[in-house]
Amino acid sequence: MKEIRFVKMHGAGNDFIMIDDRDGSFPDYDYRRIAAMGTRRSGVGCEGIILVQRSDKADFKMRFFNPDGSEAEMCGNGARCVAAFAREIGAANGDTMRFETIAGIVSAEMVSESLVKVGMPDPVDFGEDFVVAGVPHKIVPVENISKVDVEREGRKIRMSEEFAPAGTNVDFVVYKHPNKAVVRTYERGVEAETGACGTGAVATAVIGVKDYGLEFPVSIKTVKGYELVVDGKFDGDKVTGVSLTGPFRKVFEGVLDWDELDADGE
Repeated sequence: MKEIRFVKMHGAGNDFIMIDDRDGSFPDYDYRRIAAMGTRRSGVGCEGIILVQRSDKADFKMRFFNPDGSEAEMCGNGARCVAAFAREIGAANGDTMRFETIAGIVSAEMVSESLVKVGMPDPVDFGEDFVVAGVPHKIVPVENISKVDVEREGRKIRMSEEFAPAGTNVDFVVYKHPNKAVVRTYERGVEAETGACGTGAVATAVIGVKDYGLEFPVSIKTVKGYELVVDGKFDGDKVTGVSLTGPFRKVFEGVLDWDELDADGE
């Protein structure tokens, strides 16, 4: 029996399975079992699986897998949780750290025992209500956030030819001047609405400042009622120095029998 020890955490309602893989023993090639682990009811259930691995560029490396088993470049709320997890297991020392992601090197600071601030990659590839904030996001401004059919409308945009073949995350947003927004996110890889999305909060704030007259710092309210704060600098053309601050919580820890995961759905 192969045992996988894990910690379950959430960041503003966005939940993750955290795994210490500094010895490199986690079967990161077995995407079917990774997906089975992320499945609710028959697995642990989460909106992302995060590995802490060794790095020769920073304190550690963050690997992020969607609950469908695919690997993604970056996750904002996951980055905040991994900072707390890395300090707990000794992968990082002290309240500040740097870690490697596919999207680049990320810095983090433990603001308190329940609050983490992360420095996010500079947003790029601005289009019409579109931005890559570590991962791609399409912003859809709406008047009433509660009336949006996030599953149906989000899936339609995520699968559209405009964003093929990789697809995009979709954020439905109500902007409130001068510096607030409410957001609901359809996440690719999860293929559903998630409790929160850190990169979606960043994308929402960046487009709000750039195109809708908001000012940094921007307070983002999630569907679960948590607050994320996005700060940065806007010079009329570029947005730089972006940070994401918000809460995290350790929920429980456990041991999983990897060989018994229902990887075939049987």
